Amino acid sequence: MARCIFHIDLDAFFVSVERLLDPELKGKPVIVGGDPERHGVVASASYEARPFGIHAGMPLSRARRLCPRAIFIQTHLPRYRDASVKFMGVLANFSPCIEPMGLDEAYLDATGCEEPYGSFHRMAVAIKGRIHQELKLTASVGIATCKVVAKVASDLCKPDGLLEVAPGDESQFLRLLPVAKLPGVGTKMEQVLGGMGVITIGDFASLPSSVIKRRFGKGGEVVHRYASGIDDRRVEAPGESKSISKQTTFARDTLERYFLETSLHRLCEQVSAELRYRGKRAGCVTLKVRDADFETISHQATLKEVSNVSQVIFTAALQLLNRALAQRRKPIRLIGVRVSGLSGEGRQLNMFDSRTERLERLDKAIDQIREKYGTESIRNVGSGA
Repeated sequence: MARCIFHIDLDAFFVSVERLLDPELKGKPVIVGGDPERHGVVASASYEARPFGIHAGMPLSRARRLCPRAIFIQTHLPRYRDASVKFMGVLANFSPCIEPMGLDEAYLDATGCEEPYGSFHRMAVAIKGRIHQELKLTASVGIATCKVVAKVASDLCKPDGLLEVAPGDESQFLRLLPVAKLPGVGTKMEQVLGGMGVITIGDFASLPSSVIKRRFGKGGEVVHRYASGIDDRRVEAPGESKSISKQTTFARDTLERYFLETSLHRLCEQVSAELRYRGKRAGCVTLKVRDADFETISHQATLKEVSNVSQVIFTAALQLLNRALAQRRKPIRLIGVRVSGLSGEGRQLNMFDSRTERLERLDKAIDQIREKYGTESIRNVGSGA
């Protein structure tokens, strides 16, 4: 029996949640991410805003230039987490095998679960109906025998769509699509493939494996198999996360120091807030930097004491950034922060470390303000940012 994998993706999730609270936003170009006067990126854009070229990860300032009429809204993560919990709860009624891929999307292994509904298609319709009925949100669903094809299918049928790829039709379904539609093909890989005359996923699939291995390495070989609809990955329920990471890709490669440090500070705030939300502390900080040549380097530091304090995480990450820039002065296109070595909230108290205690209290106060008024309602600007 062939597997049946669903990819369920909530449409314009952050925007949709905000519209539930403010119905006047419906039908208007809406961008979630914060104040365009400040550094920041688009977290979510409504479908009315997307024809202007606006997409997630774009600098807010550029989004405003492209769509001056857009309504900009601060990010309210607690609202989205609550909606996500309900979303995953709906999916759990249909299959015990769910793999969340973020707050707003998940894979579901539906193999053998379709009998009460008569078909996989009707099962997907039932899922969409429950999501709309209970959450007042819309979802797009891709159905296929493997993850990668299900993901492409759900992307193609947005918004509020349902697309089923029959077993055996995977390669034919992918063949004429632009190569950029294939998960795993980033901007750089797309550019290199374009230089090789590769335009469609079918073109990519037809390349010899030896060429792929030589140009893109082992990772490229995996994506090459995806191009033929070959993907043996299982839908796996996540265990407890052993790390937390955030990263951002810049609109333009840069070495502008203030911008890099400000972006790094924002990422450190995000991972620290996530640590506090989970009741965890981290013992290790890793910085990832990708330069203009798409070379990725990483540096790691062990903290003297486990922490979830934003300034402690940022201080360690900034030292790593200084080291990276000293070693390689090429413009940067991506920067990321990962914290690992996670442990519970408890830690050994140091009676002489009153500064850290004050910073902890400050972070918790900021968390409370942001939870109530949005992530851009207050900014904690640390040293160098």
